[in-house]
Amino acid sequence: MTRYALTLEFDGTPFMGLQRQTHGPSVQQAVEEAVEAFCGEQVRMQSAGRTDTGVHAYAMRAHIDLEREWPTFKVSEALNAHLRPHPIAVTHCEFVPDDWHARFSCEGRSYIYRICNRRAPLTIEKNRAWQVPQHLDEAAMHDAAQVLVGQHDFTTFRSVNCQAQSPVKTLDRLDVYRRDEWVFIEAEARSFLHHQVRSMVGCLAYVGMGRWDKQRVAAALETKDRQALGLNAPPYGLYFESAKYPDKT
Repeated sequence: MTRYALTLEFDGTPFMGLQRQTHGPSVQQAVEEAVEAFCGEQVRMQSAGRTDTGVHAYAMRAHIDLEREWPTFKVSEALNAHLRPHPIAVTHCEFVPDDWHARFSCEGRSYIYRICNRRAPLTIEKNRAWQVPQHLDEAAMHDAAQVLVGQHDFTTFRSVNCQAQSPVKTLDRLDVYRRDEWVFIEAEARSFLHHQVRSMVGCLAYVGMGRWDKQRVAAALETKDRQALGLNAPPYGLYFESAKYPDKT
């Protein structure tokens, strides 16, 4: 068997998420079907992370195993040909060792959340950003975000359907900054809980609107109760940005 590492870019709008679902289309299903159409092999794609319905990716890492060894350029070209018209692209493909695993070898993951802070409705960016018409104080949001950095019990910011064994995670970075009418929130950690980023973004948006302050975010974290969550931001502003591996693969 030959293992190939793939880098996937996708628009999550038409999918029920990255992982295969019984009730609708997924990114994983589309890629696996493209592999079978290309070489006749049935594979199980493994990925660095999971995404919810409507969540996008700039550079999701994944891997597949094929019985026959093909040139990496041939694999990426063939998969892209068979993935059309799905909004999924293989932007990079390379050989990796048999013990390299897209999920378990990953040492860090980063997400970026995009907020369009204007009153006019979205057109080109519809389903690709969260529109917030009220002015957001990005400096206050960034300051409040720092209480979430570090190792904490993130039960408040965890979906009730989260399957992680522990709610304790270490958040390495949570930055908020503005570029004109756009507010960006970037998060980095070894791993995240289900809905963690969206939940943090929602509470920070409340801070930006003046409805919450830094102390309220800290109190919500300390409560360790999902009922203390202020707001779960919508999925369509969230993007899986990158995955980090020990050998820089």
